[in-house]
Amino acid sequence: MPLLQKDEGQKYTYADTLSWPNKERWELIDGRPYDMTPAPTTRHQQIAARFYTRLEACLEGKSCVPFIAPTDVVLSQHDVVQPDLFVVCDGTKITKANIQGVPDVVVEVMSPATALKDRREKKALYERFGVREYLLIDPDGEYVERFIRQEDGLFGKGEIFSPRDGLVLHAIPEVTINLWEVFQVGKTEDA
Repeated sequence: MPLLQKDEGQKYTYADTLSWPNKERWELIDGRPYDMTPAPTTRHQQIAARFYTRLEACLEGKSCVPFIAPTDVVLSQHDVVQPDLFVVCDGTKITKANIQGVPDVVVEVMSPATALKDRREKKALYERFGVREYLLIDPDGEYVERFIRQEDGLFGKGEIFSPRDGLVLHAIPEVTINLWEVFQVGKTEDA
């Protein structure tokens, strides 16, 4: 995810990004723009789609709403991201154009181009703004790493889930995602 070649000292805002070419997708972290190209791989998109489909089915009839990229999440005028998947449980944050505020759950499907940013910049951003649960999906390694917001406001130590686990969301405990369905692997008797 290359940084936009603009004035390094300038902090950009969400309003600035709206004036940039429509064919381009950008994220802002602390006012620094990140280009959202190249497009994700087919494996990335399949994993995201399968996770979203299961999430949507689990949330049917509940007050929480799942979203999939590209949807702008406006955390502040200098912090605007497009997570691969996320869940908002407070309907007042949902507008026609974007999400205004912090999602309850954020899911990023990592790729070689995004893994460092997802683990470092985005994790710090989500922690700072109070995301309750942050999931990193590694499509190649076939695992999910979860970070849960603790009472001190920081993410706790990451938990690792294998493709044979059922992942019960901490922020929405009535939701369980069967990871063997997401990664399309068989579930064994001892899993």
